Amino acid sequence: MTRWTLTDWQFIGFENYITFLSEPSLNIGFRNTIIYAVLTCGLKVIFGFLLGTFLCTNIKTKDYLRSVVFFPNLLSTIAVGVAFGSMMHPSQGLINKALAAVGIIGPDWLGNTKLALLSVIFVDVWKGVGVATVIFIAGIMSIPQQYYEALMIDGGGSFEKFWHITLPLSRPAMNSVIILALIGGLRSFDLIWTMTKGGPGFTTDLIASIIYKQYAAGFYGLSTAGNVILFIIVSIIAFPLYRFLTKSEVDL
Repeated sequence: MTRWTLTDWQFIGFENYITFLSEPSLNIGFRNTIIYAVLTCGLKVIFGFLLGTFLCTNIKTKDYLRSVVFFPNLLSTIAVGVAFGSMMHPSQGLINKALAAVGIIGPDWLGNTKLALLSVIFVDVWKGVGVATVIFIAGIMSIPQQYYEALMIDGGGSFEKFWHITLPLSRPAMNSVIILALIGGLRSFDLIWTMTKGGPGFTTDLIASIIYKQYAAGFYGLSTAGNVILFIIVSIIAFPLYRFLTKSEVDL
């Protein structure tokens, strides 16, 4: 709220906030941030729950498969972004070369304005679904076996176990995944900056990448105002959602 140098300062009130909110690219960044957060959150919940359910069955290799699913989360986000940026190159990338081998012409994954954001979302889900899976596994493993045994005595099968016991009693784990994945998506920056730098044009710009551009241009007061606005947006979405989700939880 001040404009300052080493020897002087001036109170400017909310000028930085007003300037940041009048950014021409902010509407695109806000829309992309919501799309990015909702899609990454939804896909992590769906795939994490399905993988968690599968990896709680009596398959012999479940310990190895759990390690495989969690492994991408151990990698550096920057390294993942660089690797997938290279693999998604339109002419030299591994993905399009593999598609060309079976007669399919691959698109420009990161250069196409309709595909770029979805391509980064895919990479984010691939990297983050391991954490969601681990949370779901912990939630499913905590369900008392007596519930399943009682259902079997009543003639219930595998589908009834999943639908009437596993799914409703996994709500606490599901709520944790929703909150963590949604907040992570709203403040995401490093992966999308590594892969697209907000391009092509402004089509993959998020609020966090707009803030970074202000920092890089030397507008520190403006970018700090952007961080405060991003914190308020995350709080406005996350706190009511957390209260709504926890109200519907059931005790085991």
